[in-house]
Amino acid sequence: MVISTKFTHADLLALPEDNKRREIIDGDLFVTPTPRIRHQRIVQKLARAFERYLEQNPLGELFYTPVDIIFSDLDVLEPDLFFVSNEKRDILQDWVRGVPDLVVEILSPTTAARDRGIKLKAYARFGVREYWIVDPEAQAIELYRLAPEGYELTRTFRHEEELSSPLLPGFALPVGSIFQS
Repeated sequence: MVISTKFTHADLLALPEDNKRREIIDGDLFVTPTPRIRHQRIVQKLARAFERYLEQNPLGELFYTPVDIIFSDLDVLEPDLFFVSNEKRDILQDWVRGVPDLVVEILSPTTAARDRGIKLKAYARFGVREYWIVDPEAQAIELYRLAPEGYELTRTFRHEEELSSPLLPGFALPVGSIFQS
């Protein structure tokens, strides 16, 4: 007989801190090493662009790793960046307890399959309105919008294009700028 153990948020809190990212998806624990320098540079550039935009357009708040989003006791994710609109501000508690409006994941060799697979499905299942996948190798950003059947790839913004989003009126980000060293 096989006994399947489902991890919970309480189990996650009981684990020792060791600079690894831990997430739970449907009770399954995923452990990822800390991101590489290139990944963190992209996080910083995206965060700066968001912060400049939000200073002029105070529509909500931006967060970036390490912050847990607790969707349920069996689903605790830690995206690279995420945005919570003012309308959803009540989900901001000790952690984020609820569904942000936008989640951004930056692909790395150790996370790409999960970011495009199980995490994409989890974010859609919980109702995250928009999901961006940043692909450093392709120097592109894929924008997924929530539809009745899950996410639809709305557009892939390439290096020479400007990223825009219906969630963020007036937001314009030259995609190539986040990939420069």
